[in-house]
Amino acid sequence: MWLEDRIFRDDLENLVKLDYIEWDRFRDKTIFITGATGLIGFNLTSALVYADMKKNLGIKIIAYVRDFSAACEKYAGQQKDSGCLELMSGDILELPEIQTRIDYIIHLAGPTASSFFIEQPVETIKTMVVGTFNILELAKAKKAEKVIYASSMEVYGSPSTDDTLAEDDLGYLNPLLLRNCYPESKRQCESLCVAYADEYNIPVAIVRLAQTFGKGVAKNDNRVFAEFARCAAEGRDITLLTDGSSRRCYLYTMDAVSAILTLICRGEAGKAYNAANPDTYCSVREMAELVASTVGENKIRVKLSENGGNCKKFSPPHCYNLDISAITELGWQPMRGLEEMYRIILMEIKSR
Repeated sequence: MWLEDRIFRDDLENLVKLDYIEWDRFRDKTIFITGATGLIGFNLTSALVYADMKKNLGIKIIAYVRDFSAACEKYAGQQKDSGCLELMSGDILELPEIQTRIDYIIHLAGPTASSFFIEQPVETIKTMVVGTFNILELAKAKKAEKVIYASSMEVYGSPSTDDTLAEDDLGYLNPLLLRNCYPESKRQCESLCVAYADEYNIPVAIVRLAQTFGKGVAKNDNRVFAEFARCAAEGRDITLLTDGSSRRCYLYTMDAVSAILTLICRGEAGKAYNAANPDTYCSVREMAELVASTVGENKIRVKLSENGGNCKKFSPPHCYNLDISAITELGWQPMRGLEEMYRIILMEIKSR
């Protein structure tokens, strides 16, 4: 059962106690969440179910998913314990007619795997842009009170210094580089959000998330953080497919959830907000070495691939040192650091 996991339950309990999330704003509201079976979507949906149970908020959650049977299995516990969750299946490119009112929309759906960006760049662009257009049209039709669009730190391009990046510090993106179909699409979606906010008065705020992980990482997740964790769990050396020089901030899953909920309550329409834990800023190689020495207990080592990886899969070397002043001014703070995030993932992997 979902609440039998002590760490997950503690995360949820800590979340509902945060005083900068104005829980009364959710009372009797209907919340539409896309990408609800994804990593952040699952944590967010579960958090809202838990908040409804603890605070008797009377909310209704519509979790929009692609695979209905998989979602039923994933949310079996939440549906058993609460009557506030409704699962709805469909394609983000063709939203069904929704009869009920919708007060809040949180748009999380979209591809996240680099291999998908390379193998299906057209589908990546189409899913991102057309899907976001459909969501904003839904918000307009339903006169939604707030929309949150989940963007990415990759919109900053390829900065080469450790200078912090405020929300208007966008850098160069080469549209002729195939993998940039992802960050270019994210930029276009942000532009759509701002356009709808201005032209149609849609109250949409943008959250630019650092790479997010923690509870709920899928067994088949191919992203670098997941591979590092599997290596530690299985006692395998970590093999870097690049030189590991790119530097980034990271974010714990439930911290991403609290950022989104904060922006529903306090975010400004047409504005973007970075969400990251600045204390996690490090290079990919440094992160690998942290995993090897701490959760890997110095039993594994970090090495470079002799043959090199498929460089097209990876974004160019970059430094994503995100300035989070805008969102911390709203009261938000990240809670968990990088080592703690990995220890949580490792426990989850070993328990499967």
